[in-house]
Amino acid sequence: MDQPKKKVLVLTGGGDCPGLNAVIRAIAKRARKEKTWEVYGSIEAFNGVLNEPTEIVKLTSRRTAGIHVKGGTILKTTNKGNPLKFPYIQPDGTIKEVNRSEELIKKIKDLGFDAVINIGGDGSQRISKELYEKGLNIVGVPKTIDNDLSATDMTFGFQTAVQIATDSFDKLVTTAESHHRVMIMEVMGRDAGWIAVHTAIAGGAEICLIPEIPYDISKLVKRIDARYKHGNGFLNIVIAEGAKPKDGTLVARQGDKGSEHVRLGGVAFQLSEQLKLAGVKADIRETVLGHTQRGGTPVAFDRVLASLFGVKAMELVIHGEYGKMVALKNNSISYVSLEEATRNYNFVDKDSFLVKAAKGLGISFGD
Repeated sequence: MDQPKKKVLVLTGGGDCPGLNAVIRAIAKRARKEKTWEVYGSIEAFNGVLNEPTEIVKLTSRRTAGIHVKGGTILKTTNKGNPLKFPYIQPDGTIKEVNRSEELIKKIKDLGFDAVINIGGDGSQRISKELYEKGLNIVGVPKTIDNDLSATDMTFGFQTAVQIATDSFDKLVTTAESHHRVMIMEVMGRDAGWIAVHTAIAGGAEICLIPEIPYDISKLVKRIDARYKHGNGFLNIVIAEGAKPKDGTLVARQGDKGSEHVRLGGVAFQLSEQLKLAGVKADIRETVLGHTQRGGTPVAFDRVLASLFGVKAMELVIHGEYGKMVALKNNSISYVSLEEATRNYNFVDKDSFLVKAAKGLGISFGD
């Protein structure tokens, strides 16, 4: 008599990201080679398990065929379903947070799942760590366009976000030159400036402003004035959504109900007003890329990295190596403990060669 197959549950949490579908496909394809595992997906992260009725789908070859070229995630995602602080909106509009982790783990086991693969960023992997410590067999896969997980050399989705930002920046350079304008382009990244720095280098920006280096507005004015001292000039700025001036504050507003994050965005307009108040006479325009950086077809690099991560994650499950997160280390696919994965945030080091090289190219960080 055939032995019953083991079951692994896959889910995607947090923000969407180019390459998520490539991971899902790789997990499913690697599992099918074993012939002893079945792969299922939970809709909208852990919400699919906690919902009544449950929203769980079998990841058949038909369902996962060709999805590696698609943006987003076929399993949908949410940043409002942390089982450790599950949000309930009260009649008066306030949020009550409830720890549903024990309920979640019991339900996953009652449904017959032997393991879970959680594809997500820093917050998702912190959830993975807590659930593992509570007895859940879980493996993490790092994803974020922000590249802010320090335990892996790079996260999938980042290169696609940089490519989208660079393509947009190139277009703004031509219109800036045509109109003799200062163009400010705001990119994502939350508390890390990776997208901004890479885009600034790739696009040839004159100024790059990131959260790790608070800027001095007077130095920016001096740089802009130098570009216009012989008459009409133009200048392009890349600014990360988490950037702020020296002695200034972050531009943020309350997040959606049930979300653990504040909403960033709008710093390009703040910078524009600061420059005008500081005496910049040039015509200034602002562009906020926003969620365009998260969507669409992943570039080849991200498809490859995501696929390698997916295969490795399934192999960790096959070998019972739980409590781990797959990682890119020194151009090799490896893994780290969830403890190490969530220990440090991956900030841009202002003394790194990346920043020094940018400065060597003449890019000002306003410091």
